[in-house]
Amino acid sequence: INARVAMETELQKALVNCEFRMYYQVQIDSQGRPKGAEALLRWQHPRFGLITPTQFIALAEETGLIVPLGNWILESACAQLEQWERDDLTRNLVLSVNVSAKQFSQPDFVDHLSEIINRHRIEPGLLELELTESLLLDNIDEAIQTMDRLRELGIRFSLDDFGTGYSSLQYLKRLPLNELKIDRSFVRDIAWNSSDRAIVSTIIAMAQSFGLEVIAEGVETEEQRQLLLDKGCTLFQGYLFSKPVPIEQFELKLEGFATSLS
Repeated sequence: INARVAMETELQKALVNCEFRMYYQVQIDSQGRPKGAEALLRWQHPRFGLITPTQFIALAEETGLIVPLGNWILESACAQLEQWERDDLTRNLVLSVNVSAKQFSQPDFVDHLSEIINRHRIEPGLLELELTESLLLDNIDEAIQTMDRLRELGIRFSLDDFGTGYSSLQYLKRLPLNELKIDRSFVRDIAWNSSDRAIVSTIIAMAQSFGLEVIAEGVETEEQRQLLLDKGCTLFQGYLFSKPVPIEQFELKLEGFATSLS
């Protein structure tokens, strides 16, 4: 109990003291070109160093701190897109951001996000919200209404960790999605596990039938990438291309991709 209270206090201080950082993991298309990136949160603690979300996100959810933290993430993402639009190398990159259920269900979520987008004067189609199946199933009708309003603004949607929750074609056909994301648990053993290969093939075929893009996360080897490509997957994310890195390293990697493609 003492450790939990201490962590909650530290989280509150971290928000006030601006201790959070955004890391970026590149997303690559079938031609090896950067399509965009996923923005991933890190906590740069003054005493404990870099802390990953697995160590604090659950507590942030339980205490409600995920709402101001999520707002900070959206603000940072839109500010980064504003910066990218000034450079030919980055102006067409799509930035994906994870959104929590508690944040997404806030009554003013759409208005708040709309205000951030307008203030930074970014192209809404370059912002992609990653949602989980559990988030959507808590209240499917309300979630769809929120998504429809955001879709009218031009924002994209990706369904994260697809296949690990309560996948249902009944709700999938109703959601205004742009993309399905294949969970890393299916990608990890795809080279030798026939069941994982079958699941991946089914997800890709389903995405294609709904007119959705499909991206595989956790791609670590060229063999995995080639197997996914052969099955029709055209977008990839994982250590094969880059680990999540700070913005300065990310933009250097983009320059490296541009050089190798030219």
